[in-house]
Amino acid sequence: MSDQTGSDVAVAMHGIVKRFPGVLANDHVSFEARFGEVHALLGENGAGKTTLMNILYGIYRPDEGEIYIKGRRVTIRSPRDAIRLGIGMVHQQYRLVSTHTVVENVILGLPGNFFFPDRAARRKLEEFSEKYGLHVDPEARIWQLSSGEQQRVEIIKALYRGAEILILDEPTSMLTPGEIDELLGVIRRMAAEGHTVIFITHKLDEVFDISDRVTVLRQGKVVATLETARTDKPSLARLMVGREVLFRLEKRPASVGQTVLRVEGLHALNDRGLPAVRNVSFAIAAGEILGIAGVAGNGQRELVEALVGLRPSTQGRVFIKEQEVTHQPPRTLIERGVCYIPGERLIGLVPSLSVAENLILRNYCQAPFTQGAFLNYGAINEYADHLVAQYSVATPSLKTPVKLLSGGNIQRVILARETCRAPTLLVAAHPTSGLDVGATEYIRQLLLAQRDQGTAVLLVSEDLEEVLQLSDRIAVMFEGQIMGILPADQADLETIGLMMAGAKKMSVPEVV
Repeated sequence: MSDQTGSDVAVAMHGIVKRFPGVLANDHVSFEARFGEVHALLGENGAGKTTLMNILYGIYRPDEGEIYIKGRRVTIRSPRDAIRLGIGMVHQQYRLVSTHTVVENVILGLPGNFFFPDRAARRKLEEFSEKYGLHVDPEARIWQLSSGEQQRVEIIKALYRGAEILILDEPTSMLTPGEIDELLGVIRRMAAEGHTVIFITHKLDEVFDISDRVTVLRQGKVVATLETARTDKPSLARLMVGREVLFRLEKRPASVGQTVLRVEGLHALNDRGLPAVRNVSFAIAAGEILGIAGVAGNGQRELVEALVGLRPSTQGRVFIKEQEVTHQPPRTLIERGVCYIPGERLIGLVPSLSVAENLILRNYCQAPFTQGAFLNYGAINEYADHLVAQYSVATPSLKTPVKLLSGGNIQRVILARETCRAPTLLVAAHPTSGLDVGATEYIRQLLLAQRDQGTAVLLVSEDLEEVLQLSDRIAVMFEGQIMGILPADQADLETIGLMMAGAKKMSVPEVV
């Protein structure tokens, strides 16, 4: 077949089709990225953008379509084939061996000298460090590195293997603001050197910060490829979801009531038995949102699990409306009006059960959902049908296993179950993580509505824009400690970024 790409095109994909059982993930998608450009790939959850890039990297094989690299038609059967063609991919979840050093991870799986194989690798690491600003200690073990440093290792791995086309999948989701700036600087230097960078992100600000062009996918199809300088955020959001999207939500001044949650000197261990939460104290009142910011792995998960009864605390006390609930099981906390939106969606559900059954998990043993020893499916379906309509859950039927829904609709099921009965305390961990702009807008509006109805909301998020937009006060965690709590209207990205990196600490108001 003749060459169908221009001389400046590094990668071209024509008519790509990928089907999974019951799903058409890519519907005759065509995509091109040029030499020396940063090309952003946008789309709602389930739009097919990661599937398309997994095809380019050889993780999936297309059912139809053609791929050209540097004008030559190729067949990519595996990541090994992709690497040989100069394609590298940095996944959202890093593929590193935590107990090995940086240099050991970089050369893992590569042929080389039996004796001292890492000497040449160290020299190349130094070259990449100087050339692209990818500074990292070759002798450090992966578990000792921050998320930003681990990401640099992944990029170095790809470059070491000769990547000229680099795919970055949601690359800023686990980074501090300072690390994001450093990453964007690295990407600019790579593009200036002639590398092609394909940047998958749901953060529109980053599209305008870094990309030259942007391709938008919706429901498995390409709806537009645009010069970034010739478009704007509202236009891109409208292309992604097919309607107008609000970027600044209306937020009324908080009407703060009595203290709902009070935490005093809380300590907890992580899954390896090491200290993860260290002497944490704070309070949340009815009608306010306290946002907790921080890079992943700084004790947020352990703190949340200790508060909702899923992890024992080793020291400290927790009160709900002045009644101590330290060490109480989840059922007791549910009875006190505590609702929980977990960071990992399927943890909050039974994946194999239906949508209707998941919607009654909190109160399945109560009337009218039970008749003696049996479930009353008539009442269950009537209740579930009401919630599906109220929360706009897109599902084929109430009997559909919840695991078959998209990420955004799984999150709506959890939100419907947890917020439909006016909770006293709502603990929301990363409620919009990985979701598209439409689903994100809906969930943020719902959290503000809960706050305005008098619910105390604890919001844990790695999205600083979200924390700043929704919170009334912001607490920052670093290495299991609260580095400070400040009013949202007095917070700025520089201060929060320094606190997230442990470079700045403010006095924490005493809990009363």
